[in-house]
Amino acid sequence: MKRSNMAVAFIILLVIVLIGIVFDIIGMAVASADEKPFHSMASRKVAGAQECIMLLRNAERVSSICNDVVGDICGVVSGSASATIAAQVLSNFEFGWPDIVTLAMSSLVAALTVGGKAIGKGFAVNSSTAIVFRAGQVIYALRNMPTILLGIKQKK
Repeated sequence: MKRSNMAVAFIILLVIVLIGIVFDIIGMAVASADEKPFHSMASRKVAGAQECIMLLRNAERVSSICNDVVGDICGVVSGSASATIAAQVLSNFEFGWPDIVTLAMSSLVAALTVGGKAIGKGFAVNSSTAIVFRAGQVIYALRNMPTILLGIKQKK
């Protein structure tokens, strides 16, 4: 953060906050989704359906990791990033009240995080099946990346 320019530092900060929000949405969706549609998809051999069932059967762990672990890490890292940006702003510009810059950065990060997570929770509850399905597809793609990239057909 110290070596990057102001615009890149803000983009990195926004990405960190966005990661926290996305994982909070996934954790909430897994906690509120129903397993039945994924059994139907798995019987039709839809890619990612088995991963969705795995996520839902481990909903407590998945929700805890997504909401608490990743959320807390993103919160700490975004707080550190905002402090670094505030220090960078203070070193590049002259302010009469330097505490205002630090307070503004902290307020911005808190507002983005809390507001994003609040909006995300409603979205997660209302669209839990679609969110879990996308998460399952991502896990499926990551597990099968070598076979997908190399074009190797999987044995049935």
